[in-house]
Amino acid sequence: MPRSRPSSRRPYGAEHVPLDVDRATGGRRSESGPDGEWTVQRVRGSDREYRCPGCDQLVAAGTPHVVAWRTDDWRGAGVDERRHWHAACWDARGRRGPTRR
Repeated sequence: MPRSRPSSRRPYGAEHVPLDVDRATGGRRSESGPDGEWTVQRVRGSDREYRCPGCDQLVAAGTPHVVAWRTDDWRGAGVDERRHWHAACWDARGRRGPTRR
């Protein structure tokens, strides 16, 4: 009878490593607010500039920021309607007036 190889999986005595949810979901999470249901992802930066809908100023290339899109949009646009926000503008959106689309 041939000998079996040892398993390459976690050995019986090894410590359990918990799942890194941010890594597993790509950093995306769902948020609910008075302005709807959103999928939100914090990103390190981009090669492009974007206009923040919260303050109408540029999000400079390479700047860490938030990418968000509505998940309850009646048009079903979703990811096609994603917007790039300054992190502070995203966090303060509930204290501001309605955002531009």
